[in-house]
Amino acid sequence: MQRRNFDNLMQEQIKQAQGKSLLLHCCCAPCSSSCLERLKDYFKITVLFYNPNIEDGEYERRKNELIRFISETGWADFIDCDHNTREFYSAAKGLEFEKEGGARCVKCFELRLSKTAELANKHGYDYFATTLTVSPLKNATVINEIGERLGGGKWLYSDFKKKNGFLRSTELSEKHKLYRQNYCGCEFSKRGEHKTD
Repeated sequence: MQRRNFDNLMQEQIKQAQGKSLLLHCCCAPCSSSCLERLKDYFKITVLFYNPNIEDGEYERRKNELIRFISETGWADFIDCDHNTREFYSAAKGLEFEKEGGARCVKCFELRLSKTAELANKHGYDYFATTLTVSPLKNATVINEIGERLGGGKWLYSDFKKKNGFLRSTELSEKHKLYRQNYCGCEFSKRGEHKTD
């Protein structure tokens, strides 16, 4: 089976999307930086910070950095969701000892993208997407398949690591002095075999 080029698919969508609204799920300021830079000229973007997987203290730190980055750049509006880690632990139940990148992560992607799709529909956004595909350690195919299933025509395809997206995120993080975490955010990834950033 031929692999799909999600970056090319996104470019095709962007041609039709000038001025449309986008609800962009974001996990942290560093990952968001290059994604927002790439999309800001095409969409009216609202960032959604919905990450029940992230531990309490870490959650506040990442949220505050993202708010600071958005305030400095003016590239998006911001929506915060209630931080309820029970939602994540319920989704991850029985998968606590899965390897990083495995079935637990898929459940976590589904949880966060389901909420993004729900809010995009409820509030009339034209598109929704996630910054998760900028990480070299996140499977863009899995993420796009979940988004496609949940969102139909509203899903904006992406593989933000393409065209040096991850490298650009490190450059923007340095420029804006952003806090860069060294793990995904959940307690399981903290003890995992490899880190996510």
